[in-house]
Amino acid sequence: MKIPLLLISVFIFSNAHAQIGGSRAYRFLDIPMTARAAALGGNSAAIWGDDINLIYSNPALLNPSMTKQVALNYSNYVSDLNFGYLACAYDLKQKGSVAGSIQFYNYGKFQGYDETGQKTTAFNARDYSINLNYAKPMGDSMFNIGIAFKTIISQYDVYQSLGNAIDLGITYHTKNDFVASVVVKNVGWMWKSYAATNSKTEALPRNLQLAISKKISKAPFKLFLVYDNMLDWNLKYINPVDTAGSTSPFGSSTSREDSTGWQKFRKKSGNRIDNFMRHTIFGTEIILTKNFNLRVAYNYRRQKELALTERRGANGLSFGFGLKVKRFGFSYSFSKMAFPGNSSIFGITLGL
Repeated sequence: MKIPLLLISVFIFSNAHAQIGGSRAYRFLDIPMTARAAALGGNSAAIWGDDINLIYSNPALLNPSMTKQVALNYSNYVSDLNFGYLACAYDLKQKGSVAGSIQFYNYGKFQGYDETGQKTTAFNARDYSINLNYAKPMGDSMFNIGIAFKTIISQYDVYQSLGNAIDLGITYHTKNDFVASVVVKNVGWMWKSYAATNSKTEALPRNLQLAISKKISKAPFKLFLVYDNMLDWNLKYINPVDTAGSTSPFGSSTSREDSTGWQKFRKKSGNRIDNFMRHTIFGTEIILTKNFNLRVAYNYRRQKELALTERRGANGLSFGFGLKVKRFGFSYSFSKMAFPGNSSIFGITLGL
C-alpha cells in the first residue's frame, strides 16, 4: 500500500495553481508523443492491453503481455521541429515487468545574433527524457501499480538544464473490460538551472489524472473519459484579442445587468461548466477486427485555447487507427491543432 499512500500524499500537499500554461519548465513532457495517445486526445491512461505504447500515459499499464516489444513513434511537426518516442519492455515473471524509453523534442536550428544584430554561430535546441519503468500486480488482485523514473536533459545553445521526475500510477481492470486509473505525473525537481550564475530552479508540470474506460458489451467499441489537471481547477485562458461576447474592445460591458440575478447565475454556472469541460478528454476506440481499430477523441480545452476569433474550426478533434499483423504493428494519429499547425504521428511496434 506504499504507492497508493504516496499518491494521496502528493495530491494533498501539492499547491493548486490557475493558468498553468507557461508557468512550468520542461513542458515537452505534456506533449503526447505516441500515435495511440495522440489519437485519443492526448491520453490513453485507462486503456488496458498488450501495446507497449500505453506506458507513455500511465506506468501502471505495463504488464507481462508487453514483454520483448519495441516501439518507435515519430512526428515531423512544423518546419524542422520534430519529436519522437522509443520504448522496449521485458517481463521478470513473479518480480514484475520493466521497460525503458526515451522521448525527445527537437526544436530545430536557430541562427544566433549578438546585441548589435550581427550574425553569430547557429545553434540547436533539444529536450530529452530518459525513462525507466517498473510495474507489478498487487498480489492476485486486479490492481496494477507502476512507477516511471525520468532523467530530463534540456539543451538550448550553451544553456543546459537537468532534472528528475517520477510518474506513479494505479490501474484497476476487470474481466468485463472496465478499467480505471489514477496517475500522478512529473513529480520532481530541476536540480540544475539553465543559467550557471542563477541557482533559481523552476517547477515541473505536475499533473494528477483520473481516467476510466469501458468496452460496451456486444458492441464493437470502447468508450473512455479522462479528467485531467486535477491539481488546477481554473484552466480558463482569455485570449486578449478575442473581443467577442459581452465585453467591448475597450473593456466596458455591452450587456445590462439583470436585477433579478438570473443573468449573473446563468453566467456563473456557464463559467463553471466551461471550466469543468476544460479538464475532460473523451472518445472511443472502434474495434473493427481483432487486429484493426479506429480511434476518435475530443479535447475541449485544446479547442478553446487554439481557436481563432474569426475561425473556430475543428480544433481539439483527433483520430487515428491501429493495425497489427502478427508481431508487427502500425499506428497513425492526426490531431487538429491551430491552423495550420496540425500534428501527425506515425508509430511502429515489433515483437522480438
